[in-house]
Amino acid sequence: MREHHGNDAETGAAARRLGVTSKTLQRWDRCGTFSPLARSPTGLRLYSETQIAERIGLQSRPARYRIIAYCRVSSAAQKPDLRNQRRVLEEFCTARRLANVEFIEEIGGGLNFKRPRLLELTDAIGRGEVRTLVLAHRDRLTRIGYEWFEHIAHEHGCELPY
Repeated sequence: MREHHGNDAETGAAARRLGVTSKTLQRWDRCGTFSPLARSPTGLRLYSETQIAERIGLQSRPARYRIIAYCRVSSAAQKPDLRNQRRVLEEFCTARRLANVEFIEEIGGGLNFKRPRLLELTDAIGRGEVRTLVLAHRDRLTRIGYEWFEHIAHEHGCELPY
């Protein structure tokens, strides 16, 4: 990383310019989707004005609309159920003539809201990238708070057919 120059934006300022929270920028850095150009001597993430402008440009471009089928089981012992869930969703998507469906498979509890694939999915919906989210059953996404998730998805142009 390069040295800190006075015109670099720290995390909070960069987050405000991008319309996201500081936590989102930190998560993007950890995931490698948007990393700082440098760090200050005290470890603060620093973003250049050029980086921010390019990211704003990427965010304002029309996103490729994705169709995602999400499968989840609670434990590794339920892997056969995960395969069956995917098969059922594949049949559903074929019957509905949904093409180019991306499948997300995850093992983790329905009360755990820090599941990596769930967070990636939530971020993609928040960016307006997901047109359709297909689930075998709503509790596969989350055990509680489904109505809240459904509301947020609809607000960002994502439909959840049954």
